[in-house]
Amino acid sequence: MELGKQIQYYRKEFGLSQDDLAEELFVSRQTISNWERGTTYPDIQNLLLLCQIFDTDLNQLVQGDIVTFREILHGADYNRYERHSRIMTWGFSLCAVLSFPLFYYLGWTGIIIFLILWGVSLYYAHQVDRFKKKYNLKTIKELIAYSEGKSLSKIEKREEKAKAPYQNVLIVAGFTVVSALIALLVAGICLFFFP
Repeated sequence: MELGKQIQYYRKEFGLSQDDLAEELFVSRQTISNWERGTTYPDIQNLLLLCQIFDTDLNQLVQGDIVTFREILHGADYNRYERHSRIMTWGFSLCAVLSFPLFYYLGWTGIIIFLILWGVSLYYAHQVDRFKKKYNLKTIKELIAYSEGKSLSKIEKREEKAKAPYQNVLIVAGFTVVSALIALLVAGICLFFFP
């Protein structure tokens, strides 16, 4: 990633230490060090702050990385990520739909089948999460959107919604409620038609 070199270049050009830059961005010195080494990548808000501090535009700051990001989004790893996402979604959907029939009609065998299906779904969920963290997928998509001329205010609005601390809890709770309702609906249908 070229951004690390760019940050280091501009930081030295402006006579700032890592501590000074960290203080201006309200992050730790270690975070600046990670960005410069390419270990992590700053989010869009920190990139915009860096542009202000270094008096440059975002395209110039991330110039070499946009091509790399496009390659990531069109590469084999991203295709695998999409495939894993579909498998995860189908697996958890099947868990919701098949839970009652498996438990009710197959007993312990059904429980084992359910646990295997659930375990496979969790494995793929973990793979999806690892990919998102490895490539900082959210920031990549935001930078590509910005480089294609999409309004940054739309990107910022989406990011603000994502910052809500209760969002993950609501997603999990909503998923649980929907899964339970599907399982109850399937249970009712099974008991009504196949007592």
